Amino acid sequence: MCSSDLIGPEITAVARQLLDAVSLRHGFSLRYDEQPMGGAAIEATGEPLPQSTLEACRASDAVLLAAIGSPQYDSLPREQRPESGLLALRSGLGLFANLRPVKIIPALAAASTLKPEVIEGVDLLVVRELTGGVYFGTPKGRVEADGHVRAFNTMAYSDFEIDRIARVGFDLAQQRGGRLCSVDKANVLDVSQLWRDRVEAIAVDYPGVALSHMYVDNAAMQLVRAPRQFDVILTSNLFGDILSDEAAMLTGSIGMLPSASLGAEGPGLFEPIHGSAPDIAGQDLANPMAMVLSAAMLLRIGLKQEAAAADLEAAVERTLAGGFRTGDLMAEGCTQLGCRAMGDQLLAALEG
Repeated sequence: MCSSDLIGPEITAVARQLLDAVSLRHGFSLRYDEQPMGGAAIEATGEPLPQSTLEACRASDAVLLAAIGSPQYDSLPREQRPESGLLALRSGLGLFANLRPVKIIPALAAASTLKPEVIEGVDLLVVRELTGGVYFGTPKGRVEADGHVRAFNTMAYSDFEIDRIARVGFDLAQQRGGRLCSVDKANVLDVSQLWRDRVEAIAVDYPGVALSHMYVDNAAMQLVRAPRQFDVILTSNLFGDILSDEAAMLTGSIGMLPSASLGAEGPGLFEPIHGSAPDIAGQDLANPMAMVLSAAMLLRIGLKQEAAAADLEAAVERTLAGGFRTGDLMAEGCTQLGCRAMGDQLLAALEG
């Protein structure tokens, strides 16, 4: 478990409370090893990802991370900022596959800005390549010449990077609805054309999965026009970052979406997709549900505790069905709770 920034400790406390209760209920034990990460690590060690934290993560069965970042670190050189520590953690653990499920909970249908008939029944999964593409490509940087400054990044993928994430997407599509939509920009980007070529080559091994392709700009539109058409969305690092945040809003709040980042071996990293929310930090206003649902993914994928994971997810649904909401989800006729009180309500739903 990594120490985190701003609302991170608040939502982590709720998740740990629920993990302790559900593990006791299902007869297994958890041992926590808390390590500094992000701003917490900068304050403690001067760097966003200490080597000791990385080694502790490598030695664990699974890693739970809440949220990192704070405006106070924005003036630091990029490599010293909390977000660079997160990229280094993903790279250091070899986490090339990011899974972001988006499922509409009936009790929250009215919370979405889209019409209920558009989002009803949405259950999709974004599979995002996590350690390649423009975030990691070289060369990159800034240069000054002839009185001007030019900045540049390189979007690059090798065939093996595409092949391994494509297989993750196809494997998951086999377990779900049997449909995979690969999102790229092959009409203008050479790297996307390679992406499409490799995805089609891998598809031969999955005759039971229906493959389609979509340009990223169209995919962004289709996610808000007709999201039920999607089952598994497979895409690159940059496109997946943008599309998964857009898809999160189908649920009404980015505070509801968990994620898992996985590699070929070793521990996975489980974290909510929202940020550290400096505007509400320390005010007991944070929504802990994405963190709790990330803990459920940790149980299911990282620790193979399916029944315990299902219990956590059911507790979230029962709590919402009972009309309890944090401020980001508040609606007429519901009861607004703070972060700690929501944790208590989730615990009651779990044990009820």
